[in-house]
Amino acid sequence: MRLYDSARRAVAPMTPSGPVTMYSCGITPYDAAHLGHAFVYLAFDVLTRRLRDDGHEVRVVRNVTDVDDDILRKARELGVHYLDLAARELATFERDMRLINLLPVYAEPRATGAIAEILTLIGRTFDEGIAYEVDGYVYFEVARFPRFGQVSHETRERMVALAAEHGGRPDDPRKRDPLDFVLWQPSLEDEPAWESRWGAGRPGWHIECSALALRELGETLDVHGGGRDLAFPHHECEAAQSEAVSGAPFVRHWMHVGLVGYDGTKMSKSLGNLVFVNELAQRSEPSAVRLALLAQHYRGDWEWRDELLAGARSRLATWRSTLGGRESGVLRDVRAALDDDLDTPGALEAIDAAAHAGASVQAAAALLGVTL
Repeated sequence: MRLYDSARRAVAPMTPSGPVTMYSCGITPYDAAHLGHAFVYLAFDVLTRRLRDDGHEVRVVRNVTDVDDDILRKARELGVHYLDLAARELATFERDMRLINLLPVYAEPRATGAIAEILTLIGRTFDEGIAYEVDGYVYFEVARFPRFGQVSHETRERMVALAAEHGGRPDDPRKRDPLDFVLWQPSLEDEPAWESRWGAGRPGWHIECSALALRELGETLDVHGGGRDLAFPHHECEAAQSEAVSGAPFVRHWMHVGLVGYDGTKMSKSLGNLVFVNELAQRSEPSAVRLALLAQHYRGDWEWRDELLAGARSRLATWRSTLGGRESGVLRDVRAALDDDLDTPGALEAIDAAAHAGASVQAAAALLGVTL
């Protein structure tokens, strides 16, 4: 299998030794997960299915960010406990992912369940001389990590802009450099707080994923990723703090999934232009929803249109018309497409050709997680 690596900006062979370890950045459960989230987790699901089909053991970890600025702000607005909000939205998310037939993950750890590991990891950054504390805030000093920028390849100017866009506060006067990022921060009066050597507080966003990935999967992951918009700052900061402490490469393949748009712009909670799996599944069977997503290559940005669902229903009917037909070599062709940087559109085209020729495509559809 060959898979694109964002850090190398090239398609490169996957050569895992032992179990394949994958970490997918999960949801922050403060609002319903939308089709853009589903597209990310579907890409990891298809990769998992093909690797298992090839005989590999695969361990996928998908975290839950159940404490950060967004969920605490939303809980404050609703007047509910942040963990109650997380539980409600996580239940909705899990229901929707079952609808589109995602495989269960190896582990789904929560940030609040890793405070001890987070504190230990931050302590190690101090031991390495790459962190500093001001007024109870602990920052990672990017100037002491020369490879900062290795994942996203953004210019410094663009990094500063993206940090501001994602709540990184580059104008924070406590920072030595605008790109320094928070590892630990004091909690506000109505926020959860844990005791630490820097005072009571809570973790920053990036350190949560590093602690969970290192705890669950070890120092070097075969695949790590999420939506393309996470490359900076989240994944850049993860790589920096993880490698600064471990001294080992953090990730072999950075897998970044394209963004899904709707009504002419990126689908996002802040804009409210959202399409939900559950709503689509009420209008059509879930297998058609999954098939509509599989028709898009995981690395490309694309826009949801209702006609995609109609096309998926038609395709599904054609495939089902072959049940009981003769076997063909289509499974080989689908495997070859998936091995070529997870080319799901190419895999669908191969199945279409076999179906139109009257050959059975049930096994090939099953490899893609589509039940006929």
